[in-house]
Amino acid sequence: QVRLVESGGGLVQPGGSLRLSCAASGFAFSSYAMSWYRQPPGKERELVAHITGTGSNTNYADSVKGRFTISRDNARNTVYLQMNSLKPEDTAVYSCKVVVWSSVHWGQGTQVTVSS
Repeated sequence: QVRLVESGGGLVQPGGSLRLSCAASGFAFSSYAMSWYRQPPGKERELVAHITGTGSNTNYADSVKGRFTISRDNARNTVYLQMNSLKPEDTAVYSCKVVVWSSVHWGQGTQVTVSS
């Protein structure tokens, strides 16, 4: 079955960096677009970044453009989110998502806290 496992979250100071990973299994990874979402405390989940199956196209939420980079390694069945210049408002649970045969699958999420 489809499985997504995120890692790499933690506590970081403003201006710092983190790299999140999402390890995928149970489907033909390179054939599917992947997305990162986040849910800040008390707010709705929002799309952060999206990448096509080949990695040739990406798009980002306006709030993270120029600071975050989504990438993927299809040999390792893993999608990454490099987060630089982190701000307190980036604090959230970050989750990866894939839609396989019209079914939406989420990982368990990883907490990112940006605080001094």
